[in-house]
Amino acid sequence: MKKIACFLVFIPMCAFAEDDCATMRHVPEKEMSLQEVLNLGLCRNPQTAAAYASLQSSRYTKNSAYSSYLPSVSASGGAGRLHTQHDAWKYDASLSASYLIFDFGKRESDFAQALALYRAAGFDYDETIQNYVYSVIGAYYSLLNADADVKSATSALTVAQTAKNTADKKFNSGAVAKADVYKADTTLASSQLSLERAKNNREIAKGTLLNTLSFPADQNIKIKDMPASFGSDAELDNIDELVAIAKKQRPDLLKANAQTSVAWHKRNSMFLKNLPSVSVNGTAGLTADSVGGLFDHMSGRVSGKVGVSVSMPIFAGFANMYNVRASNADYDSAKYREHSVSNNAMMDVFTAYQNYKTAKTVLKQSETLLKSATESERVTSGMYKVGRATMLDWQTAQSELVDAQKQNNSAKYDLFIKRAAVALAIGDIKSGLKENENEK
Repeated sequence: MKKIACFLVFIPMCAFAEDDCATMRHVPEKEMSLQEVLNLGLCRNPQTAAAYASLQSSRYTKNSAYSSYLPSVSASGGAGRLHTQHDAWKYDASLSASYLIFDFGKRESDFAQALALYRAAGFDYDETIQNYVYSVIGAYYSLLNADADVKSATSALTVAQTAKNTADKKFNSGAVAKADVYKADTTLASSQLSLERAKNNREIAKGTLLNTLSFPADQNIKIKDMPASFGSDAELDNIDELVAIAKKQRPDLLKANAQTSVAWHKRNSMFLKNLPSVSVNGTAGLTADSVGGLFDHMSGRVSGKVGVSVSMPIFAGFANMYNVRASNADYDSAKYREHSVSNNAMMDVFTAYQNYKTAKTVLKQSETLLKSATESERVTSGMYKVGRATMLDWQTAQSELVDAQKQNNSAKYDLFIKRAAVALAIGDIKSGLKENENEK
């Protein structure tokens, strides 16, 4: 799929830096685009911030694993009074160093495990970001859809009011029966009710978007419509190409692979733990005695040694044996989980691909339906005014027009969401918004 996604920024602070978006209490008063809404949300969202903190923790853990490649140095010192000589003091200080020379690769395995954990945390962070971006996209277009439904309901109310006025005039002139006036009143009342419901749905959609951005739901937000055109037959690659892209960059797949790598290195580390390790050690010490008082008549001696030590576990109550078996089982479990995640991911790609193709078809059909319903309502209203159609015919035409408008609104914005769903499914929710903005 060529650039079919919607913008991804990793903790973007720049767009609202001057206003300190993380502590902002009120939504900016300006009309914001989708990219600006995403920037604001990513700056404020606690879930993505927690994922980033977890990533940082994993990075520091990985960095600490480097310590096994460096020597360890420790110092100690002490002072005490001899029991046999009340005026005598004894002082000692020592410096020791140790460096691991060879351990059959356990050190390398431990470091590889920490590195794989860091990679897994990075992919988890990426997945959290992309899921949040998708949730904002859904809330953004749901609000635009709800606003479009309010406009459609307002237009329907205007048409119903026109029908009411026309019926009153024709009844007063004796051209129609009182039943036409009652029917027009019913349609007008129904349109007023539909408008109130549409406004309520818009308030709920607005509150959902505000809550997603971590603002109180009772505030106001202004967002821009997205007039960019898309949905051509050439826009999507075939399903095999989408699957290939997903395997390379979908975060949950990469995370599962990294977790399998963690389990593999952990298994190796547990096995290598039972083998000997070779280290070089060195110690330097100073021992001093004093008689008569602190530091009086002090005499001392310096000692030191350098050597090579070999250590190997012999018996630990079968703990090492069971740890090896447990790590083997963990590795098998990780492989099966990775396979399961891969199957689910491929199904996600297929489902999103089919939904997007269907959404494109639905949009074209809804546009045809809207055009037909608009023309039908226009003709029927004209026929009623000259006495060639009944009020029931006009009511039916109005109802069909309202339904067609709602279906077209839903299909238009649902296509944006389905498009983002394909981008999320392949793990590339980052480039489409830039392209759309260039098309405006």
